[in-house]
Amino acid sequence: MHSPSPHSLVDLPIRRLDRGDLVPCADLCEDRGWPRDEHRWGLLLSAGTGYGIDAPDGKGLAATCLTMPYGSDLTAVGMLLVAERYGRRGLARRLMRHVMEAVGDTPLALYATELGQPLYEDLGFSPVGRAERVGGRFGVGGADGSPSASPSRPNTTTRSSVTTRPAAADDLQALVRLDLPVFGADRTHLLARLPAFSDRIQVAEEDGELVGYAALWPSGQTEVVGPLIARDTATAQALIAALAAATDRPLRADVDARHKELLGWLLESGLKSHPGTTVMTYGIPDLPGDAARRFAPLTLATG
Repeated sequence: MHSPSPHSLVDLPIRRLDRGDLVPCADLCEDRGWPRDEHRWGLLLSAGTGYGIDAPDGKGLAATCLTMPYGSDLTAVGMLLVAERYGRRGLARRLMRHVMEAVGDTPLALYATELGQPLYEDLGFSPVGRAERVGGRFGVGGADGSPSASPSRPNTTTRSSVTTRPAAADDLQALVRLDLPVFGADRTHLLARLPAFSDRIQVAEEDGELVGYAALWPSGQTEVVGPLIARDTATAQALIAALAAATDRPLRADVDARHKELLGWLLESGLKSHPGTTVMTYGIPDLPGDAARRFAPLTLATG
């Protein structure tokens, strides 16, 4: 089939994606060397809004982008993917301009790879931080010998007087109350879907009050930790240790680079550094919320 000209490519229509597009979206991830992640696409397309451009050769999607509203004051952008055979021909810019027009005056945030960052800067996004990716087999305990879950009590983990347990159905309202000031936005619609999406949600509590939570969800042959909200590093460590004890798969996490103590502990615990991303915003000078308690997001990976 004759390859379309660059001009005709950027004139292709953009349409809304739905759950019927799960397989083409996963195919596009695979085309770019990412895990297929149909599971994550299912969450994103139900809680967010997907945009796509059908491939002119009739083979699936040429490009995708996803927006996730965080209340009415912030929208996260992710999953900006272009099929390799249509790369560097203006589709990513076209989709991003469409998304920016669609959200109007709502500020935007995204996690940019090194390859994608120049495009976002050209569109007016500003770097405001870094997320460092770590992954691999989590060892037993950190440098201080922190315990993992006891075999005789697999549902409870205690570390440095921090007690964690699996989340219960009636924890949702408390999770939302904890999450709101940390992310600076109402994410109820996303958190309500987290129990069905995750393999496990672990909460940390003190005197009956939630002081942190973390989710573990599958991505290919890996389990991803995120979101991770905690009042301090010790709480974040306890949550990760509990989640690691609940799976025999390798872990992956995108940790806010400001949390150097946690990153160091994860590396000492057996995880390795992988290419990270640059946190970027448009329309606001920085991410809202409390960065001191925001250790890792529910990653909306971007390009």
